[in-house]
Amino acid sequence: MRAIPLLTLLLGGWFVVPAHADEAQDWLTRLGQAEQQQSFHGTFVYERNGSFSTHNIWHRVQDGKVRERLLQLDGSAQEVVRIDGRTQCVSGILIAGLGDSPSSAARALDPQKLKNWYDLAVIGKSRVAGRAAVIVSLTPRDQHRYGFELHLDKETGLPLKSLLLNERGQLLERFQFTQLDTADVPSDSDLHPGADCKTVALDSDKASAIKAAQVWRSDWLPPGFELISSTSRKDPETKTQVNSLMYDDGLARFSVFLEPLNGATITDTRTQLGPTVAVSRRLTTPQGEMMVTVVGEIPIGTAERIALSMRSDATATK
Repeated sequence: MRAIPLLTLLLGGWFVVPAHADEAQDWLTRLGQAEQQQSFHGTFVYERNGSFSTHNIWHRVQDGKVRERLLQLDGSAQEVVRIDGRTQCVSGILIAGLGDSPSSAARALDPQKLKNWYDLAVIGKSRVAGRAAVIVSLTPRDQHRYGFELHLDKETGLPLKSLLLNERGQLLERFQFTQLDTADVPSDSDLHPGADCKTVALDSDKASAIKAAQVWRSDWLPPGFELISSTSRKDPETKTQVNSLMYDDGLARFSVFLEPLNGATITDTRTQLGPTVAVSRRLTTPQGEMMVTVVGEIPIGTAERIALSMRSDATATK
């Protein structure tokens, strides 16, 4: 099924949209609850930049914990295991967009917050992996984020298909189940990682993370984005301290990485692979030359502006 341009479908008259918006909020609420309450196993395909990969997923909700295992079926057996959204182990390098930060906790969708930055609407019905679905669109109200088209399972509220679309309605990323089983709960053996899945060490230095957030700030952020986490770690190769800040609007995310150059020469760069952008800029601060890198699924112009807006607070380092 082709990506349906969101704007065209939303031009149904302002008398109709409010009711559809209320219905869309209800479906997004169901989606948030489903991922915290519904166990399942399935196979999905992931498309980005014209390339496809196939994955198995086991998702179990038990005793208040959400445990999840993803295994890539194409090429090398790349794998990740997460508990309550936090990465426990990884093998290989998962495609950007399917993995997450080790300390990135699961989050609940808040439709009341999202409607400030996106127009929400139910725009139709579909059928995915043999299951009936309702199509919910989230159209951004500005140029600083992408649009989403979600095909939610009518029975459970789980996402059967997700399309990420740019401002012209062009497909940037697709996630789509080809098979989904919600009847059988994944077993311990299903969720057990393979031998090559290496444990991810979490940074327990909370003081350093707090300091990172205090030292660095942005003079400009897209409306609705807020700082949700900060970390500080030592790069094993350069031995320099790397600060990272993660921002979220309730749906989209991006991270800012800040690393001292220590005399190294770098070239400003901007790259995009599907929906994921990476923009690096040299920044002069009271602490010396820094490299600022913004990575996330946001438009490249927005990432550029964020990188140029980063500032350090010299007083916070004393």
